[in-house]
Amino acid sequence: MTKILTIVSGKGGVGKSTTTINLGMALNEYGKSVAIVDANITTPNIGIYLGVPTVPITLHHVLQGKNKIMDATYKHSSGVKVIPGDISFSSLDGLDLENLDDALLDLEGLVDYVLIDGAPGLGEEAAKAISVADGVIIVTNPEMPAVTDALKAAKLVNELRKPVTGLVINRFKRDGMDMSVHEIEKILEYPVIGAIEEDKNVRESIFLKNALYLTHPDSEGSKNFKRLAAKILDIPYRERKIKSLTFFERFNGFFNRIIGDKK
Repeated sequence: MTKILTIVSGKGGVGKSTTTINLGMALNEYGKSVAIVDANITTPNIGIYLGVPTVPITLHHVLQGKNKIMDATYKHSSGVKVIPGDISFSSLDGLDLENLDDALLDLEGLVDYVLIDGAPGLGEEAAKAISVADGVIIVTNPEMPAVTDALKAAKLVNELRKPVTGLVINRFKRDGMDMSVHEIEKILEYPVIGAIEEDKNVRESIFLKNALYLTHPDSEGSKNFKRLAAKILDIPYRERKIKSLTFFERFNGFFNRIIGDKK
């Protein structure tokens, strides 16, 4: 059965999209088929992070009623399926968020996990992404302003009667100035299921237009994402079998995308 996990944050800039992408890659390495949906309708970034800012058909076309979601599905070289958004402002015309429910039904049974990158904040877009989820992951940074905003996001999830799968602390540093896991859990009243360490390689992975999990597989950040995936799957964490990528695989993971391949 397909499980839908929506990744949200109370504010932008905490690493929600990079968490979605790298968690998807980690779940895929554990043998799960994954689809990543960019439901950050106003400011979609998934395609940009993965090297293809524009594609012929996007989630926006689906929400406008012009296409089915499988028409907007592309295969990343890792095998992860991606449904990107449209970065053009005009793509917002005639868009109906309510179409997201029916669109996701077409993915039922085709993948094990659908990861929805929701819009940051507490607006209509974020609420819609939460409403279609089987579970919600809240991403925050280990500092009081971000945790306070995450608390607002948690309250929205509660109002929509959706379960919180857990909290992910992104950009965790060991310099003694970050809030502790215990402090964050006490404020938000949900368990921390992943702590992703601050990783200088993230910046290079964005330059390479690919996931950190693939460009720097032996980095601490990548190991943290694999631990997070194991936690979600409720299986023991196992060390990665590092595969060296070719230059073309490392630089822009979408070079091997297969448009129209729905397998």
